[in-house]
Amino acid sequence: MNKLILIFLLILSTSLFSQEKSRDSSFVVLEDDPILAMIDSMMISGYFESLGFNDNVHKKKKYNYATDSIPVFDSITYAKRFQKLNAHSPFSLVYNNYVRGYVDLYAKRRKKTTARMLGLAPVYFPTFEEALDRYNLPLELKYLPIVESALNPKAKSRVGATGLWQFMYPTGKMFGLEVTSYYDERSDVYKSTDAACRYLKYLHNMYNDWDLVLAAYNAGPGNVNKAIRRSGGGKTYWEIRPFLPRETQGYVPAFIAVNYVMSYAAEHNIYPIQPDISCFKVDTVGVTQHLSFEQLSTFLEMPVEYIAYLNPAYKQNFIPNTQNANTLCLPAEKIGVFLMNEKTIYAIKTDKDIKDSIAVAQNNTNHLAELRGGSEVIYTVRSGDVLGKIATKYHCRVSQIKDWNNLHSDRLRVGQKLKIYPKASYLAQNKTIDQVKQEKLKTTTESGYVYYTIKKGDNLWNIANRYEGVSLEQLQELNKNIDGKNIKTGTKIKIKPVG
Repeated sequence: MNKLILIFLLILSTSLFSQEKSRDSSFVVLEDDPILAMIDSMMISGYFESLGFNDNVHKKKKYNYATDSIPVFDSITYAKRFQKLNAHSPFSLVYNNYVRGYVDLYAKRRKKTTARMLGLAPVYFPTFEEALDRYNLPLELKYLPIVESALNPKAKSRVGATGLWQFMYPTGKMFGLEVTSYYDERSDVYKSTDAACRYLKYLHNMYNDWDLVLAAYNAGPGNVNKAIRRSGGGKTYWEIRPFLPRETQGYVPAFIAVNYVMSYAAEHNIYPIQPDISCFKVDTVGVTQHLSFEQLSTFLEMPVEYIAYLNPAYKQNFIPNTQNANTLCLPAEKIGVFLMNEKTIYAIKTDKDIKDSIAVAQNNTNHLAELRGGSEVIYTVRSGDVLGKIATKYHCRVSQIKDWNNLHSDRLRVGQKLKIYPKASYLAQNKTIDQVKQEKLKTTTESGYVYYTIKKGDNLWNIANRYEGVSLEQLQELNKNIDGKNIKTGTKIKIKPVG
């Protein structure tokens, strides 16, 4: 008798284990899933690479996992974590197989992309949160652009949805977002966020249910209303889900999964990877005349891609002179420089104007004549460099850099030397800038290190760019006791070891 009971219990436990295993793995995000396709399109678009992410820089860890470790948790652990999140949210943050599939997508299959989005979060989330709070909307909606665009303000879907919040053209127009040949306000971080808040509030007034609001934001109210009718009057997202478009069937589970992964990233051994091109203190200024990013880049000593990163609404790296598109976003420390030299910057039209205006503005007129000679530049590859970024800097093509250096792939290694042959005009204007920079560099040598004293307008990013072979990450590592976002004038920082 005891033997029969033992056999029965063994069969029962095996059955329960199989059911549990089935529940844990019954839904897998397939390779043609629309959410996965969007993430992958962002990965191959070159957007992340243009920001100079350094995937080899690892932050201080909360848990003692190996760098490449992918932690595994059981369903009970997931259920408890989701229950905790759900208790503080107006959304229905449920845990089920569909949600688990997208948790695995963000936390395992596309772990590196999630780390990069975590690195971009401090750039965009304050703007999202301020707008959501202003419209009295749930702060969890700040995660929606992760599902929509992977935090790429220039993202464009195969059907034409554009920007962080992925507005279609008609919906964008409905909420006041203008599109012309020169600019697209769907890619404007501030204007598109405000429009998204108004649209989400409009949808909530229609459905009074946040899950249905998400479904309608993705598929449109018409498709949600049809799904409600086809389901026989279903009142929740999960009731009407089988009758929604395929993309929307994964959209709400993906949003729930992102809420979880962003809240429990460290538990999944995911830490923020911040881009080299990043700015946490920015401001805007009005532009009264047409202006190219090239003009700004040269005069303000900023890479064109950095200006484009801060001003994604402009399609052609050019600000037209129109009434609706006259806002320029810059790092806070550059606003004063722009305002003081605004007329001079507008007057720049040719390479000669560029060189002359820099010389006048920086009191550096003595060196231009001798710069017309040499043409070869030896560039040392830094952490986060890619060929496209280097080609933009030197006004040449990626294919040319590869030819000059016998490169057979786009891969670079830190410290690698590259021969570059930029245009003579570029050499003239940039060597002038470099000379000005060297005049500003007042360094001292103490205790085996080169030190630099911070002046007004300095930040770690532009200081790193002034020194050959010094990266932003190296400065941050050498100066851990200094708040890089709020660095004070007069502070002495380490630049590099002597020699």
